[in-house]
Amino acid sequence: MRKGLLALLLLAAPAPALAQAAYCSIPQQVPRPRIELPPSNEPRRLLPIAGYTLALSWSPQYCATVRGGDSAFQCSGRNGKFGFVLHGLRPEGSGRDWPQYCRAADLLPRQVIRQNLCATPSAQLLQHEWAKHGSCMTTRPELYFNLARALYEGIRYPDMAQLARRDTLTVKQFTAAFARANKGLSPGMIRVKTARGGWLSEVSLCMDRAMDYARCPASQRGAPEAAKLRIRPGPNILPPKARAAPARRPALKLDLDPNAQIPSD
Repeated sequence: MRKGLLALLLLAAPAPALAQAAYCSIPQQVPRPRIELPPSNEPRRLLPIAGYTLALSWSPQYCATVRGGDSAFQCSGRNGKFGFVLHGLRPEGSGRDWPQYCRAADLLPRQVIRQNLCATPSAQLLQHEWAKHGSCMTTRPELYFNLARALYEGIRYPDMAQLARRDTLTVKQFTAAFARANKGLSPGMIRVKTARGGWLSEVSLCMDRAMDYARCPASQRGAPEAAKLRIRPGPNILPPKARAAPARRPALKLDLDPNAQIPSD
């Protein structure tokens, strides 16, 4: 990775950014996650990285289906009200499989959790994303999360309140609206996941190895374009002040850490 971008990531946003939160208040004692190990049905996979996916979850849908436990910070309303949250930045493989759980992942430092809790409002999800995906990209969690957060904060969103009121909204119409809000993004670079009943659950943005938006591979499927899409209303989020999105860097190969090469054994 070029030294300039590495320096940018090291200095990126020491204070948590509200991004898609109506408000976000981090307690003095941040939640502590549990160590996450590869489950028996998801083995460790050491594969070359062919691209990336930036996954954004629609928090109102998630909070409509869960109660208490690890979801309390995100869904209780005491610490924040959220719209799109950063589910994670995932490395992709060249086929149907992707690298995962590449190294043993220690418990995340409290400061890393504090810096990212307004973007990803679950300490356990942060631990999961680091263990499953970040461990295949770098040995330093702060670099992984700085990069994911910088990409997330560069995303702009369509008028979700207006879209939620539409009775005849389709997946195709939604991806077109999302693409119009983001320069360089086209509907073919977006995948939409829905919950039972056609409710919007997650939006995935496909990227190549240089972290430029790219057409999603055929193996990365989402809801059909013609499917009806329903959106649970979210919080009233004021549009962010106009600012330039993080610059894209064509032909940049991600190598966050010289010690982060995928192990050979």
